[in-house]
Amino acid sequence: MRNFDKNRILVIMPAWNEADCVGATVSEVLSLDEPYDVLVVNDGSTDATSTIASHAGATVLNLPFNLGVGGAMRAGFKYAQRLGYKTVIQVDADGQHDPRNIREVLNGLNDADISIGARFANRGDYTVRGPRKWAMKFLAAVLSGLAKTPLTDVTSGFRAGNERAIAQYLDHYPAEYLGDTIDSLVVAIRSGLTVTQVPVEMRPRQGGTPSHHPFKAAVYLGRSFFALAFALTRRRSRVALPLPSTAGMK
Repeated sequence: MRNFDKNRILVIMPAWNEADCVGATVSEVLSLDEPYDVLVVNDGSTDATSTIASHAGATVLNLPFNLGVGGAMRAGFKYAQRLGYKTVIQVDADGQHDPRNIREVLNGLNDADISIGARFANRGDYTVRGPRKWAMKFLAAVLSGLAKTPLTDVTSGFRAGNERAIAQYLDHYPAEYLGDTIDSLVVAIRSGLTVTQVPVEMRPRQGGTPSHHPFKAAVYLGRSFFALAFALTRRRSRVALPLPSTAGMK
């Protein structure tokens, strides 16, 4: 990466067979007024995801096989730590996370270690129904209690983290189903990290195939409860986390 500055912000974009939309998503991020470094973690794709992301201007980290979002993000955090980044933000490659909201989500780090871009916080018209909605409400209620702050969208992958979050994630960032959202957040909170949320608008997927189909809603409900129960048995982080910064985000 040219002219590397460790104070720059790393956008981590996990991608599995996202050739239809990863190029446009990377280009959107790089066209923003504020400069960001973009790392696409190519999670064992069998299509042209890697080539398209590279041509769009991203740095590409190719995993040898599909590890899932948790495994891809763990690789991204390791990359961030090795290169000295102090701030990272996850953005989905499918275009549902609007890059124009990146700065708003990052601003949440002024008051917390982890900032979540929340879809259900009185902004936008993104909705879910049935068992999936029930699961999300239940999970949000439980994690709000743990975090001692109101949270409405604890399964959102649009989230930013500071240096303390990066260190804790590298100690514990699971690859299991919902581990990258529920499990990682529960352990982070129980390890002393603070969490906030910022309202964002979710866009329709810009291409490719959705990872969740409506008929899987009931399965999602059961797995959500299992993921939460399993997360609550996890140990706290063993690493010595950096002291909270008093400088805030610039």
